[in-house]
Amino acid sequence: MTLARRTLATLALLALLALPLVAGKFYVDLIAKVMIMAVFAMSLDLLVGVTGLVSLGHAAFFGLASYVLVLVAPDPYTAVSLWTSLPLAVGACALAALAIGALALRTRGVYFIMVTLAFSQMGYFVFHDTKIAGGSDGAYIYVKPSASVGGWSPFDLNSGAHFYYAMLALLVLVFVFLRMLLASRFGHALRGIRSNEQRMRALGFNTYCYKLAAFTIAGAIAGLAGYFAAVQFGFVNPEMLAWHQSANVLLMVILGGMGNLGGAIVGAFAFVLLQDLFSSLTKHWPLLMGGFVILAVMLLPGGLTRATETWRFWRFGRRHG
Repeated sequence: MTLARRTLATLALLALLALPLVAGKFYVDLIAKVMIMAVFAMSLDLLVGVTGLVSLGHAAFFGLASYVLVLVAPDPYTAVSLWTSLPLAVGACALAALAIGALALRTRGVYFIMVTLAFSQMGYFVFHDTKIAGGSDGAYIYVKPSASVGGWSPFDLNSGAHFYYAMLALLVLVFVFLRMLLASRFGHALRGIRSNEQRMRALGFNTYCYKLAAFTIAGAIAGLAGYFAAVQFGFVNPEMLAWHQSANVLLMVILGGMGNLGGAIVGAFAFVLLQDLFSSLTKHWPLLMGGFVILAVMLLPGGLTRATETWRFWRFGRRHG
């Protein structure tokens, strides 16, 4: 990262730390939702931007984790332990991603997209057409998970401020983890696979295993986001697994800039905040959102985080070209 980007990132982090001190509950909850979606977007960027695998079924893991939280609760009015339910939810998503990826990664290109979409829709109809966790009506989570350890609770998820700072910590931890992962030999191998998979295979890399590992990690992180989305809203339904949820998070990655974790975060903030703004202006807000996405893709093909480079290209590249 350049000095300017580091400075902007530091200022943004300080602003997020200070937000609950100056903003009302609505905005605190809204930004907490954005941070959850930013974690979701980073998980997809590991596939799309880094490995070159475009998935339209990523919401399957997001929704699965939320349903695991509902299913592990003995009843809707009893708080489950965060420290047992969260690993169960993330582990279930990792196993599902491993199984789905083992099959889907035997295909390429548009066929891979269609297979991931098919698995996601299968999961959607399992929860929609059966009585598992309420069927098409969904299920409520009346009591948030407890973070208590031996009678001592480091934070309370029922508190809006505590939940907000927990999501900020989650966002930072996932970002740091993925940055370290991408800086490792594994991350360089993923970028090499995206650039030229045949050459990587010729160099002795088992590209299938690398892609499967990336798919599994991405699914687990998506499950992490889905778990806390269910905690925040206290409600789950099959729409959390639907294809449009996958399309929305893909738009976030594209808006911010693919292959750039910071871009996934910026894209999530832009998408969710604009969605909230446009929906407050008109009931036809999808038209405004669609227009914005079209303009962003046309004018900023590298995403919002590469706006400066795009502007320099238009100013200097075109002139000298």
